[in-house]
Amino acid sequence: SQPTISAQVRQLEEEYKVRLFERRARSVQLTETGQALYAITTRLFAAEAEANSLLSGAKTLIRGHLRIAADSAYHVMPALAALRRQHQGIRFSLRIGNSADVLQQVLDFNADIGVMAKLVSDPRLHSVEIRRDQLILFVPTGHAWARKKRLALSELDGHDLVVRERGSVTREVFENALARAGATPATLSDVQTREGVREAVAAGFGIGVVFRSEFGTDPRFHPIAIADAGIEVSEYAVCLQDNLRLAPVRAFMDAIEHPTAG
Repeated sequence: SQPTISAQVRQLEEEYKVRLFERRARSVQLTETGQALYAITTRLFAAEAEANSLLSGAKTLIRGHLRIAADSAYHVMPALAALRRQHQGIRFSLRIGNSADVLQQVLDFNADIGVMAKLVSDPRLHSVEIRRDQLILFVPTGHAWARKKRLALSELDGHDLVVRERGSVTREVFENALARAGATPATLSDVQTREGVREAVAAGFGIGVVFRSEFGTDPRFHPIAIADAGIEVSEYAVCLQDNLRLAPVRAFMDAIEHPTAG
């Protein structure tokens, strides 16, 4: 319970003469020492999970649990479905965020697997390419461009646009492409989720930007291909190298690398 945990933390602070939390009127925050201890204990929990996986039957995938952080459910669900077909006992929890959030979740031991549109060169990480995807534009069906099939990025100059928030690969790739094309939008509205981007476009805030696989079939919108070449992004599954020893993690990566196996 929360009171018991609070008492144990205070006892720990008194025994070692340290302060782990800054306590304020309505919030608490880790001190520098608390943050360092947290980093150590997350590794302890990861080791505990590995031991539990080995001893409880997850070694043979009788059962197991995967914590997944992803920048889109669209990219991770096919891999999870393939894994579930092969191993009925595996359960999972899914958290959605942008690529920067996903990477941090993996590095902080808060996620076993990360699925994101960003390739990171880090010796601590193992990564596998899942798929390649293209950015497209979309507008409401009543928009003046609703009959267009393709647009050059230069044609977006002076128009209102709706994109994902900073930290998302969608935003980073699209802004770089706009700069190369010499296009400056009138306004650039950023929204935290893809669902939010969709609803902002429906409400008339501007032209939306999304990956083709995420557009779906919404009768409110018309998709428009981007004529400029090179606006293509890969989606990757990443995990800590050490976590490959966990059977559910290894099985997920195997399902991606060998999708027809089993």
